[in-house]
Amino acid sequence: MKALSFAVFLLAVPILNFAQEQIETDRPDQTESPATVPHRYLQAETGFMYEKVHNDAQTIYHPTLLWRYGITPNVEFRLQTDFTTESRAGRRISGLSPVAVGFKTSLIKSKGFIPDISFVGHLTFAELATADLQSTYVAPDFRFLFRNAFSDHFELSYNLGAEWNGETPDASALYTIAASYKAADHLSLFAEFYGYLNKYESADHRFDAGAMLLLNQNFSLDISAGAGLSELSPSYFVSGGFSYRLPLH
Repeated sequence: MKALSFAVFLLAVPILNFAQEQIETDRPDQTESPATVPHRYLQAETGFMYEKVHNDAQTIYHPTLLWRYGITPNVEFRLQTDFTTESRAGRRISGLSPVAVGFKTSLIKSKGFIPDISFVGHLTFAELATADLQSTYVAPDFRFLFRNAFSDHFELSYNLGAEWNGETPDASALYTIAASYKAADHLSLFAEFYGYLNKYESADHRFDAGAMLLLNQNFSLDISAGAGLSELSPSYFVSGGFSYRLPLH
């Protein structure tokens, strides 16, 4: 009953003070949006993901949870807390993955063919995790985020950056490119290619697609699925979740 009451509250949250644009999220695709959370708004993006790595390995995220807070109109604070279960070769590990802290800042607003451009960075702390899931090294990551809106219905977003996995001191370059189409006032569809490039390993390229349903300006549902395109990639994954934001002023 409490869960139902909370869901009704989220759906009923009004837009206060002045009209805000509809919620923009960094899920369900792998391409992060240049948009930052409005000033003094708290936004939570949560969901689950099942990933089939190989025949004898799988990973379940239950849930992924990204907290975002608008420090200023152009800067947000970010906190990532994921609960993970890994099953590999008959061994099962479950608990809190290393916690990541970061920020996103808007750099350039779009004008003509100039895209929206933002920067996002995180630092993942090796020991802020369940003992069996702790990493060897502190792991940073960063991306430059771009978006071109070609019409009211079609956008192209893309990211370029690098990340460290915490298990080795080596970095992997990353890229994403996602096309999104607004099929209706409350429904958006996307398709995406993304991948990771490391000089010590073969390339890891992947594809996914999905949809986001906007229930009101502050609450959305999403679903997605994807597959690996390289020998090194996971076999496939499926994901679903929801996002909401609340004014804290």
